[in-house]
Amino acid sequence: MNDNDTKRLSRLTAILTQLQTKRLTTATNLADKFNVSIRTIYRDIRALEQAGVPVLTEDGKGYTLMEGYKIPPVMFTENQANALILAEQLVLKNKDTSFIKDYTEAIDKIKAVLKQADKDKANLLADRTRFEQNINRERNSNNISQLQQALTNFCLIKIDYTNEKDKTTSRTVEPFALISTTENWLLIAWCRLRKAFRFFRLDRIKKLHILDEKFAPHKMTLQEYFDRYH
Repeated sequence: MNDNDTKRLSRLTAILTQLQTKRLTTATNLADKFNVSIRTIYRDIRALEQAGVPVLTEDGKGYTLMEGYKIPPVMFTENQANALILAEQLVLKNKDTSFIKDYTEAIDKIKAVLKQADKDKANLLADRTRFEQNINRERNSNNISQLQQALTNFCLIKIDYTNEKDKTTSRTVEPFALISTTENWLLIAWCRLRKAFRFFRLDRIKKLHILDEKFAPHKMTLQEYFDRYH
């Protein structure tokens, strides 16, 4: 897909949104809004009609959608929403401010279609995730999605963890945050064995099981954690 195709797809989506949110809109208004010719708007309306969107033309007034027609809401699973929030952290490291602005606005629109409970989880995850550029090596973890789900649902997890001395222990922990350093993904969690917050490298977690038991949420942000413990 080239740049022109991308721009047109974006414009068609925006036109459809305009048609859904306004009783009537004219080709002139749409052309002004998207800085294109009226002829281009005519072609865009035909493209929407060919795609099955019931656009009606009221002579001398403008375009409207057939009454009762609604764009189906975009639905995300919890894990899909979590993946998008994680991707947002990567995007925020990008140097291009316009790209960051566009992606952030897109994420806001995605959050708008989430149920309130899922919005709360998405916002919690965004607060509890830190990402640093990894230039030197690949991360080798298969557990991020499970950990995100446990973190936002306040589920205890049981892990078999191998330390730097190659000793493996079984731990029950309360997941608090996920951090990507320049070398590894780290889980910050309250360890019930040590009765303290601990860092766990994800590549050293050999087994992971989400338990049915819940824990009381820790009432602090990730920054407050760093201020308090580091």
